[in-house]
Amino acid sequence: MTTIAISNQKGGVGKTTTAISLGAALAARGPRVLIIDLDPQANATSGLGVGKHRDRAIYGVLLREEPITQAIVPTAVSGLDLLPSSLEMAGAEVELVPVLARELRLRTALAGLSGYDTILVDCPPSLGLLTINALTAADGVIIPVQAEYLALEGLAHLLSTIEAVKARLNPRLEILAIVLTMDDRRNRLSLQVAEEVRRHFPDLLARVSIPRAVRLAEAPSHGQPISIYDPASRGAQAYADLAHEIAARLAARRPVPVAGAIA
Repeated sequence: MTTIAISNQKGGVGKTTTAISLGAALAARGPRVLIIDLDPQANATSGLGVGKHRDRAIYGVLLREEPITQAIVPTAVSGLDLLPSSLEMAGAEVELVPVLARELRLRTALAGLSGYDTILVDCPPSLGLLTINALTAADGVIIPVQAEYLALEGLAHLLSTIEAVKARLNPRLEILAIVLTMDDRRNRLSLQVAEEVRRHFPDLLARVSIPRAVRLAEAPSHGQPISIYDPASRGAQAYADLAHEIAARLAARRPVPVAGAIA
């Protein structure tokens, strides 16, 4: 079982869309996939057609040590399950502060879980305790980066956090890929951003980029991944291609040094 955190503290970069659509695309290839919605906004939960008002959700798993299997729900996608977020998660960061081994709550909860090939954790757009929990539990990190001005803003801080977690809490953690999102190759800026990311991270930038597409933006509001909402769209094909690339990277996984990558 491989756990992947999808993280970027910069909001609006396509993080949740990537979690949902990549999860559905991976499940379509055969493996069983679980998405964990660790974001208090619960966008991955609603984006998969699941309500935010729930008695059993990730909050109870983290703060009340409820069995993780009792909080997992199926989705409309075959082979794809969800551990939903809820409105209670709004105060989870503060409530975790006095908890013993607070950085290890998610890893501890996942220790007894079986039956999944891949777990995707949709992190909040911050570098607080929830994201630290995800990084501590993860084998790898996927970083969505928007193909727009200041795309690398804040990335150095994220990389520093990943290195700190790797050194102190989770030595197996590595960056699996940086994925360019909202990419418009008709726009010179998108090409420049791709080149800048490639210059800093030649081994990390995914070959597949995610296009800026209206159908892709619409899908979450209908509670569906793009593979169900519009399976013939460019967005659906892009995520299917990304799933193929991520599967290949997992099969040939090797640590990639990231310290000092950005001046």
